[in-house]
Amino acid sequence: MLIRHLSFFVTLAEEKHFARAADLCNVTQPTLSAAIRKLEDDLKTTLIVRGNRYMGLTPDGERVLEWGRQILFDYDSLQKDLSGSQKGLAGTLRLGVVPAAMPAVSFLSERFSEDHPDATIEIRSMTSRAIQHGLDTFEIDGGLTYLDNEPLENVRRIPLYHERYVFICRSDHPFADRRSITWAQAVSETLCLLSEDMQNRRILNDIAASAGLTMKPPVVSNSFLAVCAHIRNGLWCSIVPHTFFYVFGDRSDLVAIDLTDPHQTHAVGLVISDRMPQSPMTKALIRCLHGADFDREFQDRMPAGSVQSTLSIAR
Repeated sequence: MLIRHLSFFVTLAEEKHFARAADLCNVTQPTLSAAIRKLEDDLKTTLIVRGNRYMGLTPDGERVLEWGRQILFDYDSLQKDLSGSQKGLAGTLRLGVVPAAMPAVSFLSERFSEDHPDATIEIRSMTSRAIQHGLDTFEIDGGLTYLDNEPLENVRRIPLYHERYVFICRSDHPFADRRSITWAQAVSETLCLLSEDMQNRRILNDIAASAGLTMKPPVVSNSFLAVCAHIRNGLWCSIVPHTFFYVFGDRSDLVAIDLTDPHQTHAVGLVISDRMPQSPMTKALIRCLHGADFDREFQDRMPAGSVQSTLSIAR
């Protein structure tokens, strides 16, 4: 069985269109079809439901797709391992990152790039559920997500920092001069929050519910950029991770205030597929994070006075 025949089949299964798959594989459509028929002959089974156009995979085709992705991933890993045996890696590190963890991803990129200056890092904003799927299908090498809330399955976890939550408002808001407020006070304000497909929002819902409160924000978004825009407008406030200001800077018109009653934190870290052997990218990713302390990184790099509190980060 030729690796490229398997690659053609996986591409067709993902594109669900013969012409597009042939174009991506840089072959003609007849060549693609012949290669897949040769693969079927080698495996002695039918993989494609055929008609005038692509109509899906047979049950055997679905199984071969799962195995094919793993075989191609291992083959690619073998090539990278051989080419990188005497020098740094030169491929692409693919990371899925939940929006709330985006402030931390540059710390990871910095460490990885120092060890592998010829490598490229591709960062995708993904939900935690999409990260699970990406790891399962070999579409990403690792993910930054929550470790102790809605934990992913079949993964190895590397803790990196703890996220706590702050109320954020304009500097002319009545709460702006306070060092802390309660969740009940925060929830009573007009809020713009992440939408409920984001795990960060589900965490906020759970914290509020533990205090007997219900979150009913009039504006929601799956983007922190949209949340920031509404806060800057002045008509809305928000509840965000304490790392928010690392990305958006020391804005004199915005104030972050710690939340109490209750005060909760959640662990955020790297997740990788719990399978052996590990790919060269995965091994390099783990090595670059040895001894990492992103809690300390945030303490050292956050704008001075960006959060109006002396509450310490849980360790």
